[in-house]
Amino acid sequence: MKLSEKKILRKKEQILASAIEIVNRRGYSGATMEEIAAELLMTKGSLYYYFKNKSDLMYQCHNFVLSQAIEDLEEILNDEDSSATEILKKMIATHMEYAIEEKEVFNLIMEPKRFFNEEQLELVLKLRKKYEDLFNQIIKRGSASGEFLAEEPSIARMIILGAMNWVQQWYNPKGRLKKEEVVDLYTKYILKILI
Repeated sequence: MKLSEKKILRKKEQILASAIEIVNRRGYSGATMEEIAAELLMTKGSLYYYFKNKSDLMYQCHNFVLSQAIEDLEEILNDEDSSATEILKKMIATHMEYAIEEKEVFNLIMEPKRFFNEEQLELVLKLRKKYEDLFNQIIKRGSASGEFLAEEPSIARMIILGAMNWVQQWYNPKGRLKKEEVVDLYTKYILKILI
């Protein structure tokens, strides 16, 4: 990779990091190209050198966060020394961390048709399927080892991800429960579905 390409890639990652922070703070509608540019001390026009429009920028943000989450889960899943239960606990904690800390960007997973064009939607759904499959793999591994009792692994996965994703609707960092307590409770209840 040429030096100029590396600089462009680095700048693009800086823009994505700022955009993700702004979207998580202000929501999808509240994040404007002007605000993102201002935070980076850029002109709005210079943002269009890196991204076609806001939709493209939001797609790239979503792709960046979901790809990072997939990498994190794959690393956990590749642990050959831990039991399926221990691996699932770590996967739950990782998912909950993304769902809470990257709330707005991660939330684009919920209604992708609303935010992405047809080409982007196809790629988003493929990435989402890859993410879901990581949970399928651990549920099947746990079932094969006798740790989990999942008659319908894909239904169990949908229940688990659905429950974890719902945290975005109600969790408040200033609320009664700390994030760690929420993660512990979710882990406890999710394991009851499978054990």
